[in-house]
Amino acid sequence: MTQDVSAIILAAGLGTRMKSRKAKVLHEAGGMALVEHVLRAASELVPGERVTVVVGHQADAVEERLRPLGCRFAEQKQQNGTGHAVAICKGIAPAEGLLLLLYGDCPLLRKATLNRLVETHRAAPAGTAATLITVELPDPTGYGRIIRGPEGEVAAIVEQKAANSVQAEIREINSGIYCVDAKLLWQYIGEITPNPASGEIYLTDLVEVFAHHGLQTRALVLEDASEILGINNRVELATADRILRERKAKQLMLDGVTILQPETVAIDMAVTIGIDTIVEPFAQIRGNTHIGENCRIGAGSILRDAVLGNQVSVGEYCIVGTSTLEDEVSIGPFSRLRQENHIEAGAHIGNFVELKKTRLGRRSKAMHLAYLGDADIGTGVNIGAGTITCNYDGKLKHRTHIGDGSFVGSNSTLVAPLELEPGCYIAAGSVITKRVKQGELGVGRSRQTNVEGWVARKA
Repeated sequence: MTQDVSAIILAAGLGTRMKSRKAKVLHEAGGMALVEHVLRAASELVPGERVTVVVGHQADAVEERLRPLGCRFAEQKQQNGTGHAVAICKGIAPAEGLLLLLYGDCPLLRKATLNRLVETHRAAPAGTAATLITVELPDPTGYGRIIRGPEGEVAAIVEQKAANSVQAEIREINSGIYCVDAKLLWQYIGEITPNPASGEIYLTDLVEVFAHHGLQTRALVLEDASEILGINNRVELATADRILRERKAKQLMLDGVTILQPETVAIDMAVTIGIDTIVEPFAQIRGNTHIGENCRIGAGSILRDAVLGNQVSVGEYCIVGTSTLEDEVSIGPFSRLRQENHIEAGAHIGNFVELKKTRLGRRSKAMHLAYLGDADIGTGVNIGAGTITCNYDGKLKHRTHIGDGSFVGSNSTLVAPLELEPGCYIAAGSVITKRVKQGELGVGRSRQTNVEGWVARKA
């Protein structure tokens, strides 16, 4: 953390080209809102309380998303341009030190680049008020061109519409991302005049304001143009999502994770995975999922906000949501752990078994075609194929408690609220509505009757 550096993130716009009712910065790429990527990158360099996010459209929703990250907010009630958005932060953002000016729709900017920008500004000659990031593009159409002065400083930024034929040939363009001297910024930002055509106050005019007072603006030329990609439509959103996921997969593989056919796998940025884990093709690992070492995630499986211990096996085409799987658990293929499940070490869940708000004890098994909802299942329990817990009475949910070492026969129906004490047995095909005590066999089915000659009479 750098205590003399602060940041302002501009995130007030709606983003009309997204053609959405949702504010642009709330759209997601790589499993996070666009503005969240920017804030997290800045927060690795700047203490959270020194980051100010300018909100406007859907301010409440943006603040709700970002508040847990510890930033502060300034509301731009009238959308009067980027210069105006920065100006309203006076008195909220720190008055001195260095100030990063960032955009909430640039999710690909790396912490290392921000750190490089700060260090470049620190090393700039005396009289430098700002350093901005630029890149050279093969086709700079649509971007503001960088006009260099005699000492290599940025003399001006000329927008596409205002560029003459010579300026239009310049390939170095403005990213809009600055590191500025905060004291000088607040001293002179009020001198930016509204654009005659739009009436808005543009931050790019700050370069000429500084020059008017004998202050220079320097440039950091970035090699990777993708880092400054601003998201304006769904096509660019998809591009950013792809780049973020490629970065994530590459880093995981460098850290010791095997990803088979990584171009088919979707892993969100907040996910962590331990060494020697294997991720098979077309898996999706979403949200705040944390996976331990030496696990295997089967092809086509989807995990969201799940926690997996070490040596966990997730078979093909499983769905795991908000659940914890301890060490040496195996599930699948085709298992579904809907929400709030806790699977203890060494337990096994097989094909077409669904769990919801259930705790399955150590070394317990439910191997085939079962539904276990709102259940507490002890250690070493066997759940037969076709077993279901009837947890809903039409108004309320009720829990089923199955003690250690119990055996539930196939095709059993357990009607909650219900307790099966440790070491009891349930006969296959039973409907159990009452408590079964330890050592008892619970049988809940009618006696079989065979009707002689029935088939012949039916014919």
